[in-house]
This record gives sequence, C-alpha cells and structure tokens, in this order.
Amino acid sequence: MNNPTDIKFLKMSNEVGKRAITLGKHPFGAVLVAPDRETVLLTQCNIDSVNHAESTLARIAASNFSAEYLWNCTLYTAVEPCCMCAGTIYWANIGRVVYGMSEARLLECTGNHDENPTMSVPAAYIFEHGQKRIELTGPVAEIEEETLELQQAFWATRRKA
Repeated sequence: MNNPTDIKFLKMSNEVGKRAITLGKHPFGAVLVAPDRETVLLTQCNIDSVNHAESTLARIAASNFSAEYLWNCTLYTAVEPCCMCAGTIYWANIGRVVYGMSEARLLECTGNHDENPTMSVPAAYIFEHGQKRIELTGPVAEIEEETLELQQAFWATRRKA
C-alpha cells in the first residue's frame, strides 16, 4: 500500500487530466506539492505534443521557485513522465516524482497514434543518467486502474476509422 497522500495527489492529477479533455487536450495532468507534502503549488494540464503537463509545470515552477526549494517538492502525474518531461523535471531540480501508470501501459491505450508517438524510454532511465538522484515512485497500483480507464476511454475516441 502506498502513502495515502500520494494516492490523493495522483487522483488529483487525473482530475487535472479530465480538465484537459474539457479544453480539447489530451488527458494528462500534473500537480506540484510543496515540501510540507500538503500544499498544492501548481497544477497543469496537457497543452500539446510539445508542451506536456509535466514539462510545462516544471518550467513554470523553475521560474517561480528556487532550485533548493523545488528539490524538496513532489511532482505527481497519473502517467509516467516521458523522456522529455523527465529531462525537464531533472533540470528544474524537482526532487521527487510519483506516477500512477507506466508509459508502457499508456502505449497500450494509444498504439501508434499520431497524436502520441510514445518513445518507450522510462523516466528511471533518464534520472539514472543524471548527476543528482531524483526519487521516483511508480507505478502505483492503487491508482493504475483509474488512470488506465481514463486513458482508454479518451484514446478510443481518437482511433482512426
């Protein structure tokens, strides 16, 4: 069983992903939580294929908080950060990342869809090749099914005829 606080913020990241859908975007959301592990500093939904929720949130955070402060923050995202987002999180100096569902599971939902050409490079691989140790937790079983259902429902509507 994972930390109930982690589950709460992972669920919130799915809610942010649902907000993205209402804006005509893909169902991805990110939540940045302060070092007290209670205060939500930022939420961000997906914008487009270059401005993912996690990378956009990390850039905004790096512009608004010191690197020292961000090192003690947690970024929550329902789906594992892609290699672009993991790199941006690394450079923003966010010290902890928790995700609900792996990018490999996301690929099962999207297939070879043009709107989400998954690269199959795990976030752990990116973080392992850096000079600082980002704490990475995931996938989290308690949120994986909820996340999978959201992604499957969305991508089923995007299938080409």
